[in-house]
Amino acid sequence: MGLLTEFKEFAVKGNMIDMAVGIIIGTAFNNVVQTIVKKVLLPPMSMLTDGVNFAERKWVLKPAVDGDVATEIAIGYGELIEVSIDFLIIAIVVFIVIKLMNKLRKSAEDPKDPKEVTPKDIELLNDLKELMQEQNKILTSK
Repeated sequence: MGLLTEFKEFAVKGNMIDMAVGIIIGTAFNNVVQTIVKKVLLPPMSMLTDGVNFAERKWVLKPAVDGDVATEIAIGYGELIEVSIDFLIIAIVVFIVIKLMNKLRKSAEDPKDPKEVTPKDIELLNDLKELMQEQNKILTSK
C-alpha cells in the first residue's frame, strides 16, 4: 500500500500534472520550431545555395546497384543541418524564457520594488537581515 499512497501523493501535489503540461507544450513548441525551420528558414537558404535541398544532402558511401538487392549506403548530413538549426532555435528561446523568469523572480524578491508584491516570507527575511546588520554595526562599534 505504501507505493500506491506515495503515487497518490505525487499525483495530487500536481507534480505529475505539471510534468504532463510541460511535455505537451514542449511537443507543440517542437512542431512549431520544425515548421519554422523547414518552411521558413531553409527555403531561403536553399535559394542562396542555388537550390540545394538540405534534407536530401548526403555523402554516398556505396551507391545502389540496379540489378542487385543492395541499397544505397549514405551519410545524411543535410538532416543534421536541419536538426542543428532546430536545436539552436529551441536553445535560444529557452534561454530567453529563463532569463525573463529570473528577471521577474528577482524583481518580485526585491522589497524596495513598488511594482511587484513581495511575498510575506521574503519581507520577513529581509527585515531580519536588516536587524542583524544593525546589530552587527552596534556590536562592532563598541
